[in-house]
Amino acid sequence: MQKKLKFKIVAICGLLAILIGLTGCANNSNKITIVGSSAMQLLAEQAGNDYRLSHPDSNIVVQGGGSGTGLSQVQAGAVEIGTSDVFAETQKGINAKKLQNHLIAVVGIVPIVNKSAGVKNLSKQQLSDIFTGKITNWKQVGGKNQSITVINRSKGSGTRSTFEGLILNNKKPIRAQEQDSNGTVRKIVSSTPGTISYISFPYANDENIQKLSIDGVKPTNQNVETNRWQLWSYEHMYTKRKLNKNVQEFINYMLGNKVQDDLVPKLGYISINKMKVERDSNNHIVQK
Repeated sequence: MQKKLKFKIVAICGLLAILIGLTGCANNSNKITIVGSSAMQLLAEQAGNDYRLSHPDSNIVVQGGGSGTGLSQVQAGAVEIGTSDVFAETQKGINAKKLQNHLIAVVGIVPIVNKSAGVKNLSKQQLSDIFTGKITNWKQVGGKNQSITVINRSKGSGTRSTFEGLILNNKKPIRAQEQDSNGTVRKIVSSTPGTISYISFPYANDENIQKLSIDGVKPTNQNVETNRWQLWSYEHMYTKRKLNKNVQEFINYMLGNKVQDDLVPKLGYISINKMKVERDSNNHIVQK
């Protein structure tokens, strides 16, 4: 009798384990992991939170790590979506033909300095000379007699790749402290005299930093839309070529009116639909 009872208990426990396992698998099938660009992290996180309200069975996890990480992770199949500020075909080790590119938004990039520097505008050449080490004191560009401290972005950062491609013409930057997070860069620049770096528009909302104009052009979304402000990048979501239903639905949501017309501008990004120009992976600009 006791043996039969033990057998029943074991059988029931086994059945429960199987059912729990199946439930876990069902939940995992709804999980979408998004990894990559820190510039896009704010948008992805808020969109993910909003999406869950109307899709309570969804499980969306958003992480940073940089564009390079996002592209390598989605290529390896470790995540469903890799976010990037750069085109996949420009990155070594990434086979762009095996990935699908979804253009979600546009983001401006702005050089920022500590207010103690005493400058509000630099030419593109001056900016290049600072980041390549030719200019080392703010007085050389009309500012205070104060040494310049460069804060660069981490290797693998799409923001860095865009900045160096458009401003440095891919010249080698000076060796400097490197930071990946937009928020960390903003905090360092706001609290450290003499510092300069660059961050995405949505993060440049601290009164203790000075946003710089370039060649007299102000860093505004309106100027980005026409390419008057040339320092900008696309916000890409890369996936595998073949999407499962849950990922496709989330991508459709990101491209829909609720995100493009409401959330994107609310957070300081620019809707793809607002752009008057297009840029290819070689930084060639054409009018729409």
